[in-house]
Amino acid sequence: MTADRKLILIKVLRGPPELKWSWSNGPMSAGRLTKNGLSRTPERGGADVSPRPTTSPPSSSLLSGLPQHLFTDLFRHATTVRLKADEVLFIAGDAGDGCYQVEDGLLKVTMVSRSGTERILAFLGPQAIVGEMSIIDGLPRSASVVAVRTAVLSFLSRVEFEDFANKHPEVYKTLLTLLAARLRETDSTVAAGSFLPLRGRVACTLLELAQDFGQDVGSGRIVIHQKIGQSDLAAMAGIARENVSRILNDWKRRKLVSRLSGYYCIENKAQLQSEAEL
Repeated sequence: MTADRKLILIKVLRGPPELKWSWSNGPMSAGRLTKNGLSRTPERGGADVSPRPTTSPPSSSLLSGLPQHLFTDLFRHATTVRLKADEVLFIAGDAGDGCYQVEDGLLKVTMVSRSGTERILAFLGPQAIVGEMSIIDGLPRSASVVAVRTAVLSFLSRVEFEDFANKHPEVYKTLLTLLAARLRETDSTVAAGSFLPLRGRVACTLLELAQDFGQDVGSGRIVIHQKIGQSDLAAMAGIARENVSRILNDWKRRKLVSRLSGYYCIENKAQLQSEAEL
């Protein structure tokens, strides 16, 4: 399997992020990952720990199909991990010792080539689950995860997951069903990554960000409520920053997008969707 096809398959299995945010002025970090300052020691929940959600995780999660009571019980005794902005949760190749649910904050999921080029796979926020593949196969992490801003996570070890799943076999049935559905989407995802021109890739990236962070401010205009740099857009679209700059400048002239104080605004969603079509 080529690197591009492996990356696409990883993204399909993880699914698109389901994020709901209030306004934030913090820029997204695009620095390279290191293990300096890695916060790995879970702490047992105390009085200052945010209450765990009683709702199920977003539909993109491999655990999303679990009945609500099972999901709540699964993470009931999870330990708490805190990360500062730019701290690394884990790096591709690390041991897959469990998964995490985001309680608060924002994480960035990335892959980095040997030359140091970063590809952003997703931004994950509250209720998102990260690291699920490793609790199923026990293999090393397939991607790296770093905190964009201060984050609080709940950690569920692979041993705890297996013990719970053995007592509730329906967990495995749910995971198999969702994995099969995700794999059926691989062909169309590979096609989009293989055949879309550069403009189409940038359009897809902006539309995904608008879905995750956008707010309709009237007259069909959608403001992306996160400060996204061109480097971040390039890393998500998998193209050179210079190409992103050229495409955005053209779209600004054509009034498809605009930018004010670091926030992108989609002025013509229909036209961007047209650009994103195969």
